[in-house]
Amino acid sequence: MDQPSDAPPPPPAPPRPRLLDRVRLCVRARHYSRSTEQSYVAWIRRFILFHHKRHPDRLGALDVSGYLSHLASNRHVSASTQNQAFSAILFLYRDVLGRELVGLADTPRAKRPERLPLVLAREEVVAVLRQLHGRSWLMCSLMYGAGLRLMECCRLRVKDVDFARQEVGVHDGKGRKDRVTVLPAKVAPALRAHLERVQHLHAADLDGHGGFVALPDALARKYPNANREWPWQWVFPASSFYVDPDTGERRRHHLHQTVLQREFAAAVRAARLSKPATCHTLRHSFATHLLETGYDIRTIQELLGHSDVSTTMIYTHVLNRGGQGVRSPLDLMP
Repeated sequence: MDQPSDAPPPPPAPPRPRLLDRVRLCVRARHYSRSTEQSYVAWIRRFILFHHKRHPDRLGALDVSGYLSHLASNRHVSASTQNQAFSAILFLYRDVLGRELVGLADTPRAKRPERLPLVLAREEVVAVLRQLHGRSWLMCSLMYGAGLRLMECCRLRVKDVDFARQEVGVHDGKGRKDRVTVLPAKVAPALRAHLERVQHLHAADLDGHGGFVALPDALARKYPNANREWPWQWVFPASSFYVDPDTGERRRHHLHQTVLQREFAAAVRAARLSKPATCHTLRHSFATHLLETGYDIRTIQELLGHSDVSTTMIYTHVLNRGGQGVRSPLDLMP
């Protein structure tokens, strides 16, 4: 039956999202981290610009290989950076465009050099920590004493700290894994005092119609009031506010990692260390010193959150010293 001539036309189809917006949607649908989303979008944008803004649908495996060769030969990027770009482009074709490029799966990954982690001696850790004060000392002490990564320390929430069990819970760590590690007894009193100050700050934020905090995944919909509750607040909040563009809420972010990185670098210089130590060096030192003390590799693996024990085994390089009774032949000469 024909429609009447005066029937309204069907509504126009909504415009298709732009390519990079589709990348963002695919990344979020897979619950990848925000840093992964930013990295993938940046690499895909560079890939498109390298090929003079041609749409990736018009490019092939040879174009991808040419871009990766350009990164290695002309840009001199590291193997890990080249592999990160490769992963982003693979994600673009397989998950966003739904294409399997013939020959791309056989493209070899850049081989990362096998380097031993930089480790500080115990007296060097003490020398650096003595140059730090207040919040910076507390955060660096936690990274060393609990084996936390930099972002894991920055993203700690109040509920993650269990003083009774002397534990720190790490949620959505690297690879979106959860784990439990030790809360050092030496930092517990200072951490309690710090949390009391943060709680007073949160109470003032609530009085000023603020006190909101970002929640992971869909928890904000499941628990509408949780984003103002004390257990969900950051242990190390930023000093300033920001306004969330989606909700209009006046929130505090956690302390930005670059703040602590700068303060740690200044402490290393003040301690006059000859090693190029970074915040991550504290985590390496945590694992190595536990191994030197005699803890088994499986325990250290659990505390670090490694999926494979082979990743943790890199710290056994310390056993090449006195732990195996090895002495240099020079020291045995009369």
